[in-house]
Amino acid sequence: HAAMLGRQGIISPEDAAAIKAGLEGILADIDAGALQIDMTAEDIHTFVEMELTKRIGDAGKRLHTARSRNDQVATDLRLYLRGQIDETIALVKQAVSAIAGKAEEYADAVMPGYTHLQRAQPVTLGHYLCAYAMMLVRDAGRLEDARKRLNQCPLGACALAGTTFPTDRAMTAEALGFDG
Repeated sequence: HAAMLGRQGIISPEDAAAIKAGLEGILADIDAGALQIDMTAEDIHTFVEMELTKRIGDAGKRLHTARSRNDQVATDLRLYLRGQIDETIALVKQAVSAIAGKAEEYADAVMPGYTHLQRAQPVTLGHYLCAYAMMLVRDAGRLEDARKRLNQCPLGACALAGTTFPTDRAMTAEALGFDG
């Protein structure tokens, strides 16, 4: 966001560079355990902005230009969910692979098939296991659909109806790995 503000001339290139360096320092300090998040701050965004302003002065306040906490929270949530969906899909694929391996191992093991809690027809355990693998494949497809729907960047939408600043939301979306 700060890089976009600088490129668009909304803030100075010097402020954009100072913000970037300040944010990188804050992240490094949090990762190293040298900076504890102030749990009395209204939210993480307020904490970061206050810490940034302490470190780089008034330029830190410019990070908030052309965005609101509403769109920051919406962006954070989408980034988090995108990551969780990706991890879940990877786990589902591992489970499908494991089930497929067992299905192949038991491709000739005959067992009774049931429908409505009654024996129906003979099936192989391999085919029975494949049915569960296919259920999981469909679930992975649903997760992929959900990821596509959520992978739109709300950053810069602001609290209500956008901003009068000449922002480039496509640049920010691309930098964060969003589809649009």
